[in-house]
Amino acid sequence: MTFSLLHLSDPHFGEVCDLTQVEAVQALIPDLEPRVIVISGDLSLRARHGEFQAARVYIKDLERTAPVYVMPGNHDVQWWWRPFIPFGPAVKYRKYRRYFGPTLAPTMDLPEAVIAGALTSHGVAWGSLTPRLRDIAVKGHLPNREIKRVTAIFAKARPEQARVLVVHHNVLRGDLSQRMGLARWRQAQRRILQSGADLVLCGHDHQEQVDMLDRRIVVSCSGTLSNRSRGLRPSAFHRITVDHESVQTEVFRWDPARKLFRRSDVFAFARYRPAGKTDVAPVVG
Repeated sequence: MTFSLLHLSDPHFGEVCDLTQVEAVQALIPDLEPRVIVISGDLSLRARHGEFQAARVYIKDLERTAPVYVMPGNHDVQWWWRPFIPFGPAVKYRKYRRYFGPTLAPTMDLPEAVIAGALTSHGVAWGSLTPRLRDIAVKGHLPNREIKRVTAIFAKARPEQARVLVVHHNVLRGDLSQRMGLARWRQAQRRILQSGADLVLCGHDHQEQVDMLDRRIVVSCSGTLSNRSRGLRPSAFHRITVDHESVQTEVFRWDPARKLFRRSDVFAFARYRPAGKTDVAPVVG
C-alpha cells in the first residue's frame, strides 16, 4: 500500500517561532493530502504554558486534515526540576503531558504503517552527558528499554505495513553543525538498525537532511519553522511517500520573497529487504 506523511519538526512556539511560516504550512497541508502528520519534537522554546497552548491550537487545526503524531523534544522538557535525580522523572514532562496526553512516545497503528516513538529527550541525565559543557540539556540518548519496546511493536507489524520510528534528536551528523544529536551515537545507531524500522523521522539540528543509515533505513531530518534555522538556510519540511518498493522524500523549502513553501529537492530510495534490495537512487529536481 502507498501512503504519504508530512514530517515537521522544531516549530519552537514562543519568541523564535516564525508565524508566517507556521501559517504557510497550515494553509498548504490540505492540498498535500497526507495520511498522517508527524511533528518530531520541540513544540516549545522554554516549555512554557503559553507556548504549549499555541502548539496545541495549531495541532488541533492540522487534525482537520489528518491525524497528528507528536512527541517531546529537549526544549519541551523541564529538566531543571530533576537534574541527575533518577527517581520521580515524571515532573520533567508534567507541562507537556497536560497539553498532549500522558504518553511521551506514542504508537499509531494505521492500515498502511505503524508509527512508533522512542524517547530521546531526557534533559540533564546521565545517559546524555558528554565531555562538552555545551551539550548539557541539549544532547539526547536512546535507552535500551526504548528500543526494545519499539522493536517489539515493529515485530508485530503486518508485512504490508511500513515501520516508522520517530525520535527527536538527529541520528546522522549534521552537514553544517557537524554534530550528532545523540550521545553514544554509535550505540544508538546500532539499536536503530536492529529495531526493524524502514524509516526514521527526527529533527533537532535545524537543518533538513535526507539520507540512509547503513544503506538500510531512510532517515528524514526535518528543518525548523523558526528563525533559528541552521546557517540561515531556508526553513524546510518533508513530504514522504512510502510504497512496497521505495521511499520518496520531497523537500519543501521556504521562499521568503513569496512567503510560501515550494517543492525543491526529491530523494528516492529503494526500501531495504533482507534479500538484498539496498541500492540508493537520489533524484534532485
